[in-house]
Amino acid sequence: MKRNLVRIVDYLDGELTSPIKHEYLGGVTYAMAGANNRHNRIATNTLVAMGTRLRGKPCQPFNADTKVRIRLPTHTRFYYPDGMVVCQPNPEEDSFQDNPAAIAEVLSKRTRRIDEGEKKDAYLTIPSLNVYLLIEQEAPLVTVFRRTETGFVREVYEGLETVIPLSEIDIELPLAEIYSGVECAPEPSDPEDS
Repeated sequence: MKRNLVRIVDYLDGELTSPIKHEYLGGVTYAMAGANNRHNRIATNTLVAMGTRLRGKPCQPFNADTKVRIRLPTHTRFYYPDGMVVCQPNPEEDSFQDNPAAIAEVLSKRTRRIDEGEKKDAYLTIPSLNVYLLIEQEAPLVTVFRRTETGFVREVYEGLETVIPLSEIDIELPLAEIYSGVECAPEPSDPEDS
Protein backbone atom coordinates (compact mmCIF):
# COMPACT_ATOMS: atom_id res chain seq x y z
CA MET A 1 0.00 0.00 0.00
CA LYS A 2 1.38 3.38 -1.02
CA ARG A 3 1.27 6.07 1.64
CA ASN A 4 0.90 9.72 0.62
CA LEU A 5 3.72 11.82 2.02
CA VAL A 6 2.95 15.09 3.79
CA ARG A 7 4.81 18.16 2.56
CA ILE A 8 6.79 20.02 5.22
CA VAL A 9 4.81 23.24 4.72
CA ASP A 10 1.52 21.34 5.17
CA TYR A 11 2.85 19.62 8.30
CA LEU A 12 3.98 22.90 9.87
CA ASP A 13 0.68 24.63 9.04
CA GLY A 14 -1.33 21.70 10.39
CA GLU A 15 0.61 21.59 13.67
CA LEU A 16 -0.39 25.18 14.43
CA THR A 17 -4.07 24.18 14.70
CA SER A 18 -3.97 20.48 15.54
CA PRO A 19 -5.16 19.49 19.03
CA ILE A 20 -2.65 16.59 18.88
CA LYS A 21 1.08 17.07 18.33
CA HIS A 22 2.74 15.02 15.59
CA GLU A 23 6.35 14.26 14.86
CA TYR A 24 7.45 14.23 11.22
CA LEU A 25 9.86 11.78 9.60
CA GLY A 26 10.49 12.33 5.92
CA GLY A 27 6.88 13.02 4.98
CA VAL A 28 5.20 10.63 7.44
CA THR A 29 3.57 12.00 10.61
CA TYR A 30 3.19 10.19 13.93
CA ALA A 31 0.81 11.29 16.67
CA MET A 32 2.50 11.76 20.02
CA ALA A 33 1.30 9.96 23.12
CA GLY A 34 0.49 11.79 26.32
CA ALA A 35 2.71 11.62 29.39
CA ASN A 36 2.10 10.90 33.07
CA ASN A 37 2.40 13.50 35.82
CA ARG A 38 5.85 12.27 36.92
CA HIS A 39 7.17 12.70 33.38
CA ASN A 40 5.71 16.19 33.12
CA ARG A 41 7.02 17.25 36.54
CA ILE A 42 10.55 16.09 35.66
CA ALA A 43 10.41 17.86 32.28
CA THR A 44 9.10 21.06 33.89
CA ASN A 45 11.65 20.93 36.72
CA THR A 46 14.45 20.51 34.18
CA LEU A 47 13.23 23.43 32.10
CA VAL A 48 12.77 25.69 35.16
CA ALA A 49 16.22 24.78 36.54
CA MET A 50 17.84 25.51 33.17
CA GLY A 51 15.80 28.67 32.58
CA THR A 52 16.64 30.12 35.98
CA ARG A 53 20.37 29.60 35.42
CA LEU A 54 20.21 30.92 31.84
CA ARG A 55 18.43 34.17 32.72
CA GLY A 56 20.40 37.08 31.30
CA LYS A 57 22.61 34.80 29.21
CA PRO A 58 22.51 34.39 25.41
CA CYS A 59 21.18 30.80 25.45
CA GLN A 60 17.49 30.26 26.20
CA PRO A 61 15.32 27.24 27.04
CA PHE A 62 12.35 26.04 24.99
CA ASN A 63 9.63 23.68 26.20
CA ALA A 64 8.00 20.64 24.61
CA ASP A 65 5.77 22.79 22.40
CA THR A 66 8.75 23.77 20.25
CA LYS A 67 9.90 21.38 17.55
CA VAL A 68 13.48 20.80 16.49
CA ARG A 69 14.13 20.42 12.74
CA ILE A 70 16.77 17.91 11.69
CA ARG A 71 17.96 17.93 8.10
CA LEU A 72 19.36 14.51 7.31
CA PRO A 73 20.98 13.72 3.94
CA THR A 74 17.88 11.86 2.67
CA HIS A 75 15.00 13.59 4.48
CA THR A 76 13.88 16.10 7.11
CA ARG A 77 12.54 15.30 10.57
CA PHE A 78 10.72 17.32 13.21
CA TYR A 79 10.66 16.13 16.82
CA TYR A 80 9.19 17.66 19.98
CA PRO A 81 11.90 17.16 22.64
CA ASP A 82 10.84 17.52 26.29
CA GLY A 83 13.14 20.53 26.47
CA MET A 84 16.02 22.19 24.69
CA VAL A 85 18.40 25.09 25.04
CA VAL A 86 19.12 27.23 21.99
CA CYS A 87 21.94 29.76 21.65
CA GLN A 88 21.29 30.65 17.99
CA PRO A 89 17.49 30.93 17.79
CA ASN A 90 15.35 30.83 14.68
CA PRO A 91 13.16 33.85 13.85
CA GLU A 92 10.29 34.44 16.30
CA GLU A 93 7.66 33.55 13.69
CA ASP A 94 9.05 30.01 13.26
CA SER A 95 7.45 27.14 15.22
CA PHE A 96 10.70 25.16 15.37
CA GLN A 97 14.39 25.52 16.11
CA ASP A 98 17.31 24.43 13.93
CA ASN A 99 20.30 24.93 16.24
CA PRO A 100 19.79 23.50 19.74
CA ALA A 101 22.89 23.40 21.95
CA ALA A 102 21.27 20.98 24.42
CA ILE A 103 18.27 18.63 24.20
CA ALA A 104 16.58 16.79 27.08
CA GLU A 105 14.22 13.82 26.87
CA VAL A 106 12.49 12.21 29.85
CA LEU A 107 12.44 8.45 29.36
CA SER A 108 9.39 6.24 29.75
CA LYS A 109 8.71 2.62 28.90
CA ARG A 110 6.90 3.74 25.75
CA THR A 111 9.52 6.20 24.54
CA ARG A 112 12.82 4.65 25.71
CA ARG A 113 13.54 2.72 22.52
CA ILE A 114 12.97 5.79 20.33
CA ASP A 115 14.70 8.29 22.67
CA GLU A 116 17.78 6.06 23.07
CA GLY A 117 17.83 4.97 19.44
CA GLU A 118 16.12 6.80 16.59
CA LYS A 119 16.02 10.24 18.22
CA LYS A 120 19.52 10.01 19.70
CA ASP A 121 20.96 9.02 16.34
CA ALA A 122 19.17 11.92 14.64
CA TYR A 123 19.89 14.50 17.35
CA LEU A 124 23.61 13.72 17.37
CA THR A 125 23.80 14.74 13.69
CA ILE A 126 22.81 18.34 14.54
CA PRO A 127 26.01 20.42 14.16
CA SER A 128 25.09 22.83 16.99
CA LEU A 129 24.17 20.11 19.52
CA ASN A 130 26.72 19.68 22.29
CA VAL A 131 24.71 17.79 24.93
CA TYR A 132 21.86 15.26 24.86
CA LEU A 133 20.31 14.39 28.25
CA LEU A 134 18.25 11.24 28.82
CA ILE A 135 16.44 11.61 32.14
CA GLU A 136 15.11 8.55 33.99
CA GLN A 137 11.76 8.53 35.81
CA GLU A 138 12.37 5.50 38.02
CA ALA A 139 15.53 6.80 39.78
CA PRO A 140 17.54 10.03 39.97
CA LEU A 141 19.75 9.20 37.01
CA VAL A 142 20.65 11.15 33.88
CA THR A 143 22.65 9.82 30.96
CA VAL A 144 24.45 12.57 29.06
CA PHE A 145 25.87 12.32 25.56
CA ARG A 146 28.46 15.10 25.33
CA ARG A 147 30.26 16.25 22.18
CA THR A 148 34.05 16.00 22.31
CA GLU A 149 36.74 16.45 19.67
CA THR A 150 36.50 12.73 18.89
CA GLY A 151 32.69 12.47 18.88
CA PHE A 152 30.02 12.06 21.53
CA VAL A 153 30.85 10.35 24.80
CA ARG A 154 28.37 8.82 27.25
CA GLU A 155 28.40 9.97 30.88
CA VAL A 156 26.10 8.84 33.71
CA TYR A 157 25.09 11.08 36.64
CA GLU A 158 23.29 9.39 39.54
CA GLY A 159 21.96 10.46 42.93
CA LEU A 160 20.17 13.54 44.23
CA GLU A 161 23.44 15.07 45.47
CA THR A 162 24.92 15.00 41.96
CA VAL A 163 25.32 18.08 39.77
CA ILE A 164 25.69 17.83 35.98
CA PRO A 165 28.28 20.29 34.62
CA LEU A 166 27.02 21.85 31.39
CA SER A 167 29.82 24.22 30.44
CA GLU A 168 28.52 24.08 26.86
CA ILE A 169 25.62 26.32 27.94
CA ASP A 170 27.41 27.88 30.94
CA ILE A 171 25.34 26.28 33.72
CA GLU A 172 25.30 23.40 36.19
CA LEU A 173 22.18 21.26 36.62
CA PRO A 174 21.53 19.66 40.04
CA LEU A 175 19.66 16.37 39.99
CA ALA A 176 17.95 17.49 43.23
CA GLU A 177 16.18 20.18 41.20
CA ILE A 178 15.31 17.88 38.29
CA TYR A 179 13.66 15.46 40.73
CA SER A 180 12.20 18.02 43.17
CA GLY A 181 8.78 16.80 44.33
CA VAL A 182 9.10 13.58 42.32
CA GLU A 183 8.61 10.15 43.87
CA CYS A 184 10.83 7.90 41.82
CA ALA A 185 9.33 4.44 41.42
CA PRO A 186 9.07 1.76 38.74
CA GLU A 187 6.64 2.70 36.01
CA PRO A 188 3.37 0.76 35.84
CA SER A 189 3.20 -2.00 33.27
CA ASP A 190 -0.05 -0.68 31.80
CA PRO A 191 0.92 1.25 28.65
CA GLU A 192 -1.88 3.73 29.33
CA ASP A 193 -0.04 4.85 32.49
CA SER A 194 3.29 5.77 30.90
